Amino acid sequence: MTTTLPILSHPQAASAFAQDDARAHWHDEALWFIRVKRDRQARSLPEWETLRDRASAIKTHTIANLADYLEQFEREATRHGAVVHWAANAAEHNEIVLSILRKHSVKTVAKSKSMLTEECHLNPFLERNGVDVVDTDLGEWIVQLREETPSHIVLPAIHIKKEEVGELFHDKLGTEKGATDPKYLAEAARKRLRQIFLACQAGITGVNFAIAETGGIVICTNEGNADLGVSLPPVHIASVGIEKLIPRAADLGVFLRLLARSATGQPITSYSSHFHGPTRPGHELHIILVDNGRSDILGREDFRRSLHCIRCGACMNTCPVYRRSGGHSYSATVPGPIGSILNPARDPKGYSSLPYACSLCGSCSDVCPVKINIHEQLLTWRHELVAHGHIKFLKKLSMKAVSFVFRRPALYGFAGKMARFALRITPRFLVYGPWNPWGKQRDLPVAPKRSFRDEFQQRSHSKSPAKRSAP
Repeated sequence: MTTTLPILSHPQAASAFAQDDARAHWHDEALWFIRVKRDRQARSLPEWETLRDRASAIKTHTIANLADYLEQFEREATRHGAVVHWAANAAEHNEIVLSILRKHSVKTVAKSKSMLTEECHLNPFLERNGVDVVDTDLGEWIVQLREETPSHIVLPAIHIKKEEVGELFHDKLGTEKGATDPKYLAEAARKRLRQIFLACQAGITGVNFAIAETGGIVICTNEGNADLGVSLPPVHIASVGIEKLIPRAADLGVFLRLLARSATGQPITSYSSHFHGPTRPGHELHIILVDNGRSDILGREDFRRSLHCIRCGACMNTCPVYRRSGGHSYSATVPGPIGSILNPARDPKGYSSLPYACSLCGSCSDVCPVKINIHEQLLTWRHELVAHGHIKFLKKLSMKAVSFVFRRPALYGFAGKMARFALRITPRFLVYGPWNPWGKQRDLPVAPKRSFRDEFQQRSHSKSPAKRSAP
């Protein structure tokens, strides 16, 4: 059974991940590799920025008219034979799924990747009610077998090494002990999952895009597991966050060109599957439109644009904090920069540390395919959390002290000189020893003898016309 992560402060959870220095560096490099592939694909399209502008405009329009488009989608999907359900929250979503499965006496479900069902904690709910749920995406299945949650929304097992997968498959599937060859391990998984596809009585999927104009849903995968999971059994349940709508079929091409390039550095996902009603006569398609706090975010002008997110994970792949702290350090289904906006919106007190798990470098906003101003929203969240008293006293006190120094140039200059002097003479082990948690995974450059201000004043003085020699 997959366990639900407790809400820990990000620094506390990140510290546990960073203790394994080799893993932290490997995790960092693996995600940066994906970021480099993304950049290569972006440069290959001269119209890349135009696509981003277009996608952002479409999302802005859709969110502004969301109620109308939801009703249009329901009409068109129903016309194609689908059954549309509405869920205000996670509990309603899970009860709807369970009622459908009980109606058909379903005991085994094949589920493809769905961050929404993870958000609703559907798997443990169904397991408590006697339904066996198998995640058929390879990464999702690996973390399920390890009784973990995904650490990334696109690469759920990115934190796990192939040696660990080999040991897991040896224990669970009976593969050769010590086997680490990815092809061999993937073949073993494929063989077992094919048995699940043949035995399952219902398939559950997420949805990447729901098209209001046609009532169709689009599911993007690289393994084809969603197609297999819903083609054979008579029941297909699709869980959709209400922000996944786009107005027209013509808009889909914009997002498909952005999604895979931003997520994994591919031109397009291997499978982009379209569903308009049940797959065949006698089968059923149930579409559950889920709010679960999205309307609350929609009503907040400062954070509304976070609903543009197409769940590509690009902000995670580029974030220096996420790469070195791991996805589980966010204690949330959607981690990383975008998760640091969405999660405090649901539980400001519980997730008060997340907006501070950010250097405000702006790299997340730079790579976002729909141009969400992520770092600006994170800064806004900091103001919100302070205003509502969700920040610890010591942090507030330290910020007041820093503010006091920053607002006094003479004091700031003196403090800088003292700090540079102290860093030059202090033995390294005192700064980076085990008694200083801040020093973990950090390495300060050698402190200069002169500050930037001193250098600037000297150079400006030397270039002053009054100081130059006459020609």
